Amino acid sequence: MSKNQMSGAQILLKALTDQGVDVVFGYPGGAVLPIYDEIFKQNKIRHILVRQEGGAVHAAEGYARSTGKVGVVLVTSGPGATNAVTGLLDAMMDSVPLVCICGQVPTHLIGNDAFQEADTTGITRPCTKHNYLVKDIDQLARRIHEAFYVARSGRPGPVVIDFPKDVMMAQADYLPPTKVVHKSYKPQLKGDIDKIKQAVKLMAGAKRPIIYAGGGVINSGPGASQLLGQLVQATNFPCTLTLMGLGALPASDKHFLGMLGMHGTYEANMAMHDCDVMLCVGARFDDRVTGRLDAFSPNSIKIHIDIDPSSINKNVHVELPIVGDVGHVLEDMIKIWKSGQNKADEKAMKSWWKTIDKWRERKSLDYDRAATNIKPQYAIERLYELTKKQSEVYITTEVGQHQMWAAQHFHFEHPNRWMTSGGLGTMGYGLPAAMGVQLAHPKALVVDIAGEASVLMNIQEMATLVQYDLPVKVFILNNEYMGMVRQWQELLHGGRYAESHMQALPDFVKLAEAFGGVGLRATKKEQLDDVIGEMLACNRPVIVDVAVDQKENCYPMIPSGAAHNEMLFGPSDHAAEPVSEDGMVLV
Repeated sequence: MSKNQMSGAQILLKALTDQGVDVVFGYPGGAVLPIYDEIFKQNKIRHILVRQEGGAVHAAEGYARSTGKVGVVLVTSGPGATNAVTGLLDAMMDSVPLVCICGQVPTHLIGNDAFQEADTTGITRPCTKHNYLVKDIDQLARRIHEAFYVARSGRPGPVVIDFPKDVMMAQADYLPPTKVVHKSYKPQLKGDIDKIKQAVKLMAGAKRPIIYAGGGVINSGPGASQLLGQLVQATNFPCTLTLMGLGALPASDKHFLGMLGMHGTYEANMAMHDCDVMLCVGARFDDRVTGRLDAFSPNSIKIHIDIDPSSINKNVHVELPIVGDVGHVLEDMIKIWKSGQNKADEKAMKSWWKTIDKWRERKSLDYDRAATNIKPQYAIERLYELTKKQSEVYITTEVGQHQMWAAQHFHFEHPNRWMTSGGLGTMGYGLPAAMGVQLAHPKALVVDIAGEASVLMNIQEMATLVQYDLPVKVFILNNEYMGMVRQWQELLHGGRYAESHMQALPDFVKLAEAFGGVGLRATKKEQLDDVIGEMLACNRPVIVDVAVDQKENCYPMIPSGAAHNEMLFGPSDHAAEPVSEDGMVLV
């Protein structure tokens, strides 16, 4: 036996340190006690004790999405691992790099229905990018380093390491990351230069072009967002962003049409529908974006840049696929465009922008500003106006109407400042995600724009905020309903609000105080600015309960099963045709 041998638990901590990990979100249990013993003995890695494992994964997501680093989670076997599943799937669908270390019963008990045993690799296989069950101590260091490489490379995603307790206690030599090379997983970074030249030629010949960019731009790193901005300026093309892509192009840029999709702007959706050349950059043609597939941008030539080959031609057929990292591809695309061989049709572009400006005049995000009660859109607008001069502002959300209003009315000038659950739509995401963001950016303002229903799903993490003195602000738009459920019940089910009314809500001010935080409330329009000011001045965890209009619906919207050019702008609008059964299925 080598004098330099270490236990499995020690190898894990050493590997995490060598991977640059500075914080781990976790919850102890019997199967991971040797790891926690090693955590106790060191000071390089900070452990954050959450109140439920689901909160740990969402916190790691917030940390990862706001930094670009890999988030790390540590949970015990059985229920510890199964509690993490929702967060793992959330990270999978939104391409968030995570490594989740799950304790497991000793190897000789696996398959024996031992106490707190679960088939973790079986359960997590469909909701992770990759997973490992490490039975051999000699393979442990290699698997940990591989897990980080897989999580952050290509299209990012979550990786699980299932770690039996006897392997934690066994001894082996440590293998540093410099000696580990993944043999089979080598994502293509550079795009095919001939295809990029074809794309540029198509773009130059376009009469009504549009750039449609998504979360892949942000995942590629801050350089990719800068390159997107350069391409937009060089071409003078209009650009729309997905929910996950907000911030990839500054909201103040004159070329930005706003978010597209079900609750996107009129100009973004109309431009997508009527364009003749679509450049899709790091987006996946999600169903919330496309609406009815057979009516989606029917007359356009589509170019799709994505690092994940499986995402291309999955939902929408494209004429020109380019596999590669969007940062690398955009760099080559800009060079070719600026070489002077290809230029936009200036006359056609002038006409196209004239059409877009007419759509903009519709002011599709407007609402009843004369209302005496607090409109949720107004609350978001005031929050934005009173925070926009701060140097670092990060926004997380829960899921529902408030999420869409935040996307519409809070304006992002930088990438990595907007954290939300897009693909899975996970209620309860926002509060723990804000916790992870605040840990990564201790001096920044971090606000969770929440709904009163969603926030209750992980409200226990208020205790974590208080324990670690994390001054997260929870800004609740309280309409006493599961708002998005109520909206769909109103539109599709005759106003039968089955189980969507929250009839026994807590007093959020007292609840905040019970956890050791600060509670504030605004029930009148004229109170709002003062309450937001008080919230911003407080250096403690705060819950703000804003009583908003209960009947307000989220507009504009594309009714389920409708095309992009069939938008509703308010309650007085009616769909051209009643929502079909096929449309109802898509809600």
